[in-house]
Amino acid sequence: MSRMNLLFLAITLGLSGVSPLEDYKVCQPHSRPWQVYLHGGGVSCSGALINKWWIVTSFDCAPRSYSTIASLGEHDVTVEEGTEQHIYVADVIIHSPYRSPLHSLTMVRLTKPASFNQYVQPIPLPSHCPLPGETCYVSGWGSTIPNQYEHYQRLKCITVPVVDDQTCMNTFPEFLFWSIGMVCAGQANTDNCLNDSGSVMVCNGELQGMQWFVNGCNNPAHPSVYTKLCIYNDWIKEVMDRNAPTLPTETTPWMTT
Repeated sequence: MSRMNLLFLAITLGLSGVSPLEDYKVCQPHSRPWQVYLHGGGVSCSGALINKWWIVTSFDCAPRSYSTIASLGEHDVTVEEGTEQHIYVADVIIHSPYRSPLHSLTMVRLTKPASFNQYVQPIPLPSHCPLPGETCYVSGWGSTIPNQYEHYQRLKCITVPVVDDQTCMNTFPEFLFWSIGMVCAGQANTDNCLNDSGSVMVCNGELQGMQWFVNGCNNPAHPSVYTKLCIYNDWIKEVMDRNAPTLPTETTPWMTT
C-alpha cells in the first residue's frame, strides 16, 4: 500500500472516530455471545460457555474456585456496558495428565446458572472434526501483533484456516510434542496470532478449539495450536454429568384440614 493510500486510510478512519491501530481486529460488539472473560484470583483469560452452568477453557487459564469471576456478555473489559453477568466460578476440573503433550483442557462450573439473552448464549459442541482448509474464527482479549505486547480492552477476532497435521508438526520447536489432541490453524499471510490463554476457535457455528500454543505469535509464518475439542465430547459430557450442581428441592408443605 502506498504512502498516499495509508494517509487516506488514516484520515478516513480518523473522521469516523476509529483508530487504525487500536481497533484493528476488534470484534463487532457482542457478536460472540458465548465468549467468557475469566478474571480474578490471578487469572485473566477466555473461555466458552457451552450451557447455562459450564465453561470450557484451556489448561493455561487455570481459574480458581470462588476467587475467579466469569463475566458473560462482555466486550469492553474496562467499562460496565449493562450487558454483563458476573458469576463466581465453583468447580474447576482439569483434564489429566495435566499439561502433558496430550491434553490442555479445563472445565469450569458456575456457582449459579447463566441467564440466556441476546448477549449471553452457549456455543454447541462439535458434531465433527475440523478439516484442513476449513475457515474458522478465533476470539479473545489479547494481542494480535506477533512478538509485541498490546494492552487489550475490547474483544478481538481473527480468521484462521485449519492446516494439516504434518504442516503443523514441521513448525514445532524442539520442546513441543505433537498429540492427537491438537489442531492447528493459521499460516503465512493469514491471521495466526491472538495471544490470550483460552482463546476460542469456532468453525461453522461449533466450538472446535481452545488456544494451546501461540506459535503464530512467535513466528507469523507458523500456525497456532488449539485443543481439538471434537475428540473430547465424551469427556466433557461425563464431567458435566458427574459434577452436576446440587439444586435445592422444593418441600411439600404440610397439608391442613
